[in-house]
Amino acid sequence: MTFSSLAHHRAGSGEPLILVHGIGHRRQAWYPVFDRLAERYDVIAVDLPGFGESPALPDGVPHTVAALADQLEANFAAWGITRPHIAGNSLGGAVSLELARRGTVASATALSPASFLTFSHLLVAAFPLTLMRIASFATPRPVLRLVTRSASVRRILGWPLYMHPERHDAESTYGDALAMKNARGFERTMLRCITPAFRPFRGPLRAPVTIAWGTRDRLLLPSEMKRARKLLPQVRYVELIGAGHVPMGDCPDQIFAVINETTGAAAQPASDVA
Repeated sequence: MTFSSLAHHRAGSGEPLILVHGIGHRRQAWYPVFDRLAERYDVIAVDLPGFGESPALPDGVPHTVAALADQLEANFAAWGITRPHIAGNSLGGAVSLELARRGTVASATALSPASFLTFSHLLVAAFPLTLMRIASFATPRPVLRLVTRSASVRRILGWPLYMHPERHDAESTYGDALAMKNARGFERTMLRCITPAFRPFRGPLRAPVTIAWGTRDRLLLPSEMKRARKLLPQVRYVELIGAGHVPMGDCPDQIFAVINETTGAAAQPASDVA
């Protein structure tokens, strides 16, 4: 495996906690809860390969969930940590579940994980993301800078992802648009990682896991939560009331609580999480 040093932001002290974003996004997606988590954990918000400031995987290496998990594991060693807690959103949630299956994390909190899609649901989720990619890629940077100053445009751009896009200012919206525009791993990940996701996640879990879905998620449908419950009945499930697909800014207090409850379960006596 070729090692890629991943861009990240690290702060705080305590047990290590990795924060992972979704496809086309960047580590700053976690900033609404980052500082608060850093009061309790050694927090590392990371850009996945091909996203944010991290290099894409070399040509010929597929951008699959397994490959992304491999790179995170390699970076754990570089960061001087073993068996951290992890929380991931969307694609990051799928990677988090994979690491929980491997047993290389102490606990996993998966927010709207892209792990239980049927093929038809995949099309529902991929369509708006692909439109966002095309629009950002085709728009020159000065125009992106200009239009993201408009609150109305920010609401439109954020509609697929957030229930409260108005909470994102011009600078963060512009940064997110640039992240989507420059996401070298977007197509490779969509084709090689997300497309096979309709084959549902299976396998024993070797760490406490919480799966949480926003009740107003516009990309993942409620039926996917039901499917997850059937496949992984031993997992703790939480509804994020009124939150969208990227819930960290929609309900930061609940996200903070859910992560703490999940990490706390790792400190309890071992139970059957398989």
